Amino acid sequence: MGLACGNTTKNATKIIFVAIFTTKGINIQYLFRYYSPYRMSQTSVLLDGVKKLLKSHGLTYAHVAKQLGLSQASIKRLFSEGNFSLHRLEMVALMMDMSLTDLLKQIERQRTTLTELSVQQEQDIVADITLLLVTLCVINKWTMQEIVDYYELSETECLQKLIALDKLKIIELQPNNRIKLLVDSHFHWRKNGPIQQFFQRTVAQAFLDSSFSRDDECLIVLNGMLSQHSNHHFQQKLQRLVAEFNQLNDEDSRLPLPKRHGTTAVLALRNWRTGLSQQLVNCGAPAISPSKPTPNEYD
Repeated sequence: MGLACGNTTKNATKIIFVAIFTTKGINIQYLFRYYSPYRMSQTSVLLDGVKKLLKSHGLTYAHVAKQLGLSQASIKRLFSEGNFSLHRLEMVALMMDMSLTDLLKQIERQRTTLTELSVQQEQDIVADITLLLVTLCVINKWTMQEIVDYYELSETECLQKLIALDKLKIIELQPNNRIKLLVDSHFHWRKNGPIQQFFQRTVAQAFLDSSFSRDDECLIVLNGMLSQHSNHHFQQKLQRLVAEFNQLNDEDSRLPLPKRHGTTAVLALRNWRTGLSQQLVNCGAPAISPSKPTPNEYD
């Protein structure tokens, strides 16, 4: 089996393809396309997508360097110069349990779907609780009929909210009220954005108001003294858990609604000492300053 890449132009749209040579002939698979060939090179499009996928899996330049047997400086240079061979791309794909074809298809999906809403989009949604509810349903791939059957919403009300989401470019409302989701499987709310703030302000306390004793519940509270390096390492592991949760959610979306159950996981980590300990701190004790935010190396 052999592998080759190339590109062609059709109706001013650049299309990157891969040709897989097998004993049965040539199988040409169109992997991704982009509409502004003069603004960004093909390599930049590809490697930007790789970096986003690595970030979503909690993988850093250090992980890539170890996988490829190179230094971190060499990896940064490969990304900045766009000098990646197909073999190296395959090795990077394996880090995320993907084939090269899967990797490129994921990049195409990233380019044609949303992974995050704008501040204005989130503000518009959170200003209407019913719209927020319908948004959560469609992101989890409910049909209009399932929404109407489960909640006390008329078809007219539900349709109005779906039209609003269509205008916000979150879905495409198709004939017979079918819903085409325009957000990626790795979709997330904006950090400290309107919806996250709404959750922290109005929902977080209710979420934690549970004994967490049922088989489908779990509460783990950890406390320790971590270095900044260890803290960052642990956050990367949390990002991998997020990627796994998203994958399971995407796989289970094919099941009928009665077999799926609303599940929320809150992963939080911060440099924090409870108010209980503050009053007992020795006045002469050395100050422990909070760590500074670490910039994302892929930005």
